[in-house]
Amino acid sequence: MKKAFVFPGQGAQFVGMGKDLYDNIPEAKALFERANEILGFRITDIMFAGTDEELKQTKVTQPAIFLHSVILAKSLGAQFDPDMVAGHSLGEFSALVAAGALSFEEGLRLVSKRAMAMQRACELNPSTMAAVLALPDETVEKICAETEGVVVAANYNCPGQLVISGSIESVDKACAALKAAGAKRAMRLAVGGAFHSPLMEPARAELSKAIEEAVIVAPKCPVYQNVDAMPHTDPAEIKANLIAQLTAPVRWTQSVQHMVADGATSFTELGPGKVLQGLVGKIAPGVEATSIQSL
Repeated sequence: MKKAFVFPGQGAQFVGMGKDLYDNIPEAKALFERANEILGFRITDIMFAGTDEELKQTKVTQPAIFLHSVILAKSLGAQFDPDMVAGHSLGEFSALVAAGALSFEEGLRLVSKRAMAMQRACELNPSTMAAVLALPDETVEKICAETEGVVVAANYNCPGQLVISGSIESVDKACAALKAAGAKRAMRLAVGGAFHSPLMEPARAELSKAIEEAVIVAPKCPVYQNVDAMPHTDPAEIKANLIAQLTAPVRWTQSVQHMVADGATSFTELGPGKVLQGLVGKIAPGVEATSIQSL
């Protein structure tokens, strides 16, 4: 009986997220206020009472989701007792802080820098992502490889659900070919750019120095990282994988499969939304999957 805790990525945000923690738990309020100081703006105002548009800005979204997840994990106290953790894309930073590999302050600074670097990379290269449903991964990979320009498999979310990423023109061409190959759906997502593709190279280069300089220690349990879907506790490996993550695919399907193979019998999603709870249910129907958004 092993417990896995998982942390969501960008797209799970909603206005009002984390407000009950701020209002009811003094330690949580102190962490939110510390975050406002570190970021240099009152992110709590946007999280609790902003507009969807304000919350959707990458520089706000990523720290907001990180804060909700991490402060929730800390607020759980002894109830947060993972045998293993993982996070989807941005959620990997939440997982590392929750597991004690990164401090709260250092994690938030890295997430903020990551968001800004990704925003800048998006502005350099207009690009996009698209969701592809009901095709084998191998078919999607083959069509991406045969499509002219930059388009790659970016998020292996669950069997039959893969997200591709690249230049707008190449993603559109690949979507047409994927539909022709029998995809139930191949449609563009409302995202700012081609995350987890070679087009994020400027962001990777910008962030690598900050990650190299960050203090990362061995976590209290293995962290299954996106890049190779394997468990890691060595700080040098964790850093290398975090740097590679921006231009490499998120191997979520494989991460969950490996966690189950290593004994995970329950998965608890911490943070906004229930996306990962749903994906875990599709990847490993036999395990218990729940989510906690508030206390």
